[in-house]
Amino acid sequence: QVQLVESGGGLVEPGGSLRLSCAASGSTIRLDAMGWYRQVPGKQREMVALIGIGGRTNYADSVKGRFTISRDNGKNTVYLGMNSLRSGDSAVYVCNGRYYDSEASRWYDYWGQGTQVTVSS
Repeated sequence: QVQLVESGGGLVEPGGSLRLSCAASGSTIRLDAMGWYRQVPGKQREMVALIGIGGRTNYADSVKGRFTISRDNGKNTVYLGMNSLRSGDSAVYVCNGRYYDSEASRWYDYWGQGTQVTVSS
């Protein structure tokens, strides 16, 4: 079983920056993809950024040019650098890890508990 633990959330003023981290532990499987989603009460969970094990990235349009996702495969850790933060970025940010079991031909998803990011003056 994979455990994902996020850190780095907090309160920041508009225009400020934060860096989130998510460390995976508990299993030796290689996570094929890692990413960040965000959740606001009353709204559907939204994909923020994804990164494959080879470094290929995908971003939501709303964060392109402001957020940067990266990963350290040796540490099983994914990071999200967030710049030029806006009030609309306020949410619980949840880390995701995906593993493809080729024998079973299925994906497995693992989720962290989430870390709160609040952008407010």
